Amino acid sequence: MRELFDEVAGQSLLDPQEAVRRATRTPQRKRFYASAGVTEVDGGFAVTLDGRPIKTPSGRIVAVPVREIADAIAAEWEAQQETIAPLTMPLTRFANSVVEGVVDHAELVADDVAKYLRSDLLCYRAGHPEGLVAREARHWDPVLFWAADTLGAHFILAEGVMHVSQPESAVQAARAALPSDPWRVAALHVVTSLTGSALLALALYHGVLDADQVWAAAHVDEDWNAEQWGVDEEVAARRAARLVDFKAASRILSALKGAG
Repeated sequence: MRELFDEVAGQSLLDPQEAVRRATRTPQRKRFYASAGVTEVDGGFAVTLDGRPIKTPSGRIVAVPVREIADAIAAEWEAQQETIAPLTMPLTRFANSVVEGVVDHAELVADDVAKYLRSDLLCYRAGHPEGLVAREARHWDPVLFWAADTLGAHFILAEGVMHVSQPESAVQAARAALPSDPWRVAALHVVTSLTGSALLALALYHGVLDADQVWAAAHVDEDWNAEQWGVDEEVAARRAARLVDFKAASRILSALKGAG
């Protein structure tokens, strides 16, 4: 079971799309269990296959902090048909990555999120056309104003792609607003890596924007180009694949928020 779960889950939370690429390359396995369920364990809830808890490749039981998440993971396993389709199991991949690679390294993962603050998407603005400039401002300025007013993190904006050094005080102030527990920080890392913005991830976590608003804000430039030149099918397919993991991370944050 561990080998299968490894294939389903991938190895690294730090690159959620690598898990998808690995799953795509891996031959599909036949469903080998009759039913999936949930049981209470030390540290939360575990998903079971025919009564046996799922474990990571290193042998750790995948203990989920809240029942809602465990039920959703069990539903992914239960929904599998004759063969197991890893791409339809984003919460399973996420949970394995957290237990295997983040539980003991939450601070390092938070530091990795904070690195994005030094070149955050929201700080690099188009100089023209006016419509795009205005759209970026409409989606991005409220987050920057919130970061400055609430977090005390004052970031510098730049036009184009030339790198601008951000004040260390701004980076550290925003870094301090990251959670410390592994599940939340892992979810924020996924959101950050998929959007290119730690500020958008923080806005989602603190309730400044909802998930749909964050996703739209992350794709302002892409949507603008699509409106001008038409939709690129390859770009759209990659975006749809990223959205699966984004929704899973957002669901994790929502469930944990409801749990207190």
